[in-house]
Amino acid sequence: MSKANKRERQRQNREQRREYEAQLAKRRKAWKTARTFALIALPVITIGVVLNLTKSDDTKQAGSKSAATCTKVDLPAPGEDGALEAPPLTIDPTLSYVADVDTNCGAFTITLDAAQAPQTVNSFVTLARQGFYDGLTFHRVDQDFVVQGGDPKGDGTGGPGYTLPDEPPADGYRKGSVAMANSGPGTSGSQFFIVSSAAGARNLGGPPYLYSILGEVTSGIRTIDAMNQLASTQADVQDQSPKRPIVISSITIVESVPATP
Repeated sequence: MSKANKRERQRQNREQRREYEAQLAKRRKAWKTARTFALIALPVITIGVVLNLTKSDDTKQAGSKSAATCTKVDLPAPGEDGALEAPPLTIDPTLSYVADVDTNCGAFTITLDAAQAPQTVNSFVTLARQGFYDGLTFHRVDQDFVVQGGDPKGDGTGGPGYTLPDEPPADGYRKGSVAMANSGPGTSGSQFFIVSSAAGARNLGGPPYLYSILGEVTSGIRTIDAMNQLASTQADVQDQSPKRPIVISSITIVESVPATP
């Protein structure tokens, strides 16, 4: 090969090498830019997905809150105090008891706590089976605290004609707890209340716990949320009657053999 041809070949090789290195640098720059964008974009995309999921959850929660509504009904005429005697203990301690409560705000289920409160549960079961609660109202709605009913007079002063011994819970109250109203120790009767928020449970205080436990709402808590929304907006805070009547259509007691663990 002549010297001229050799120099030409060397020149061509240098140009090819420079072109290769330029392309390689260009690819490296493009990869670096893409990687930087990915590092920036990924958190943004992730945040967007999380926000979208949160928005969806919020929408679902809002929808669930508005799912239960209270149908308009007439306020029943006030009744009179009952003239009953405390019933003998007839519930079977080997069985489980639930109360299916139907109202114009929807239905809910109370799992009754016969282990902690046998006298209280026995009285409630007896009264419910006699139809005592049918047509009575939830006369008190204290927003984010309690909804209270079971008074034949409809004003918070009535009862079945007898009182019961106190059977407070061992571990306090929570949202959905169902307990008995009273006017002091040993005075609970037919009136019961449902705790409508965690803050309401804290406001009940304790220990010592002052209200006999009846059970817990284990299904239909949205019905309680709907009742809670009917709290009076009147300036007189002593008037805690709901804005519209809340009426118990029926309470059905269901007993069953507990499931084997």
